[in-house]
Amino acid sequence: MTREEKATAIKDLTAQLAENNIVYLADISELNADTTSKLRRACFKGGIKLAVVKNTFLAKAMEASDKEFGELPSVLKGNTSIMFAEVANAPAKIIKEFRKKSDKPVLKGAYINEEIYVGDKELDGLAALKSKEEVIGEIISLLKSPAQRVIAALQNREETAEAEETATQE
Repeated sequence: MTREEKATAIKDLTAQLAENNIVYLADISELNADTTSKLRRACFKGGIKLAVVKNTFLAKAMEASDKEFGELPSVLKGNTSIMFAEVANAPAKIIKEFRKKSDKPVLKGAYINEEIYVGDKELDGLAALKSKEEVIGEIISLLKSPAQRVIAALQNREETAEAEETATQE
């Protein structure tokens, strides 16, 4: 690879890091071709971009980025795959699903909306994160709940008043 090609690769990675607020780093080495293909398909279906990157390029891209990646450059050892996603917990869920049959992929770390997660021990917590849509849905249901109780109480009171009025007329 020429110096220009390396510079272009680092520049491209820096641009991808700038465009994405959800970045997962994983080790998918030792996966056979069939399992790797299934992982790529699952990522594609989940709207996740998966790529194998050179650690030195990614470290330089992180350094050149406007974002603060904290300890993530320290996990760039061995084989590294990078996952870019729109939904914070999507890559973690895919990794957990694949881990039911194998020890890999192993989560090295993640950058999610300026939060840094380092190590495979974070996988369960990341998989449990709620998506923006799920949080909005919960907030809406919480807001609707008191209003529904008030409406039900008013309807109940109205029915009670009508029943009392009917009873007094008889």
